[in-house]
Amino acid sequence: MLGWVAEMYGRGGTEAALRTARQNSQLDISRYNEYIYLMAKGIQAELQQGQPFRTLEDEAMVSLQRTADQLQRRLSDMLKPRGLSPTQYNALRILRGAGDGGRACSEIAERMINRDPDITRLVDRLERRGLVARSREGRDRRVIITRITAAGLDLLRGLDRPIEEFNRKLLGHLGEQPLRNLLTLLEAAREQAG
Repeated sequence: MLGWVAEMYGRGGTEAALRTARQNSQLDISRYNEYIYLMAKGIQAELQQGQPFRTLEDEAMVSLQRTADQLQRRLSDMLKPRGLSPTQYNALRILRGAGDGGRACSEIAERMINRDPDITRLVDRLERRGLVARSREGRDRRVIITRITAAGLDLLRGLDRPIEEFNRKLLGHLGEQPLRNLLTLLEAAREQAG
């Protein structure tokens, strides 16, 4: 459509051609305006980026990172009154899933959503709060196993419903099939990155 406008009203650029078309009132550009409005709501407008992305992959990567950051910040805000960071919450959930067997620090690190370079310090903070306990393994005294305590379990139980509602509020509006499609796409991206 824009090529036709430029051809019909001169080659002074698309904007000049659209201006001429508006002045001559021979072209209904309402659909074009609607398209521009929708496009302006994208990541480029959100970041106030003047130039378009070089590739669709660049735009998708930036959009994915921006979305992850916003969701992470909202989760941080939600957990802050409980005195937890998202990484601490993640570690507690890993330990709850481990049951009575617990996990070594290296196993916790492997299962973390966001890699934390110092799991030992993270576990230290949780232990000082009485949310986890550590003990040396009987068979191999070099291995230290971390287990969630009753206080840690209570804290997580108190967060289960609020987290479920939080996730539903932020993502539930997408609907079941789009969420399943999103999960498939994200899994494919992780496999490629892996």
